[in-house]
Amino acid sequence: MSKLYLVPTPIGNLEDITLRAKRVLSEADLVLAEDSRKTGNLLKHIGIGKPIQSHHKFNEHKTLEKTMGLLREGMTLALVTDAGTPGISDPGFLLVRECIREDIPVETLPGPTAFIPALVNSGLPSDRFCFEGFLPQKKGRNKRLEALREEERTMIFYESPYRLVKTLHQFSEHFGSDREAAVARELTKIHEETIRGTLESLISHYEERSVKGEIVILVGGKPEA
Repeated sequence: MSKLYLVPTPIGNLEDITLRAKRVLSEADLVLAEDSRKTGNLLKHIGIGKPIQSHHKFNEHKTLEKTMGLLREGMTLALVTDAGTPGISDPGFLLVRECIREDIPVETLPGPTAFIPALVNSGLPSDRFCFEGFLPQKKGRNKRLEALREEERTMIFYESPYRLVKTLHQFSEHFGSDREAAVARELTKIHEETIRGTLESLISHYEERSVKGEIVILVGGKPEA
């Protein structure tokens, strides 16, 4: 019987791959990968040899029907992204939605995702939060930030290291320079760090440094009056 598995992969440290993820990847007929080279290296590291098919944001619309055809034929597919859980700021939603429409079973394994450890480690309230992922780079960016001005929950964003300082400045303009925030970088990797403080202090810190790696920005919600 055909089935689609969504398999989270480590966000950095390869020891974070689960035993269940290994089993599902070893049993799948085909692995759908955001980057076939990175996934190939991961599979090699955990001792699994499987055919890999490219599935990323630039081709997921074009390849959707072909992929659904494989599932209709009875194949078991495992979808992975470069790091973390498929569908969270990564491809996955379109394929899952189509499988649900056609009554093809979908199973998502629990596993790594960057924003949860970043949130818990930030020291900001984690009982209620909103995940915003990547903000629009241009059109709609200010509108989205303006809509979040009154947000009382901790806000979580993904950002490129090249836009970090610019984004922190924009947050300061919309939320206030004294708003508590944190920047988590290179989670689970050798150079993992979390810098906490006000938006103003974070701007001062990162204006003096160049940074690399995956970035998670956490901003405290609007304080109660």
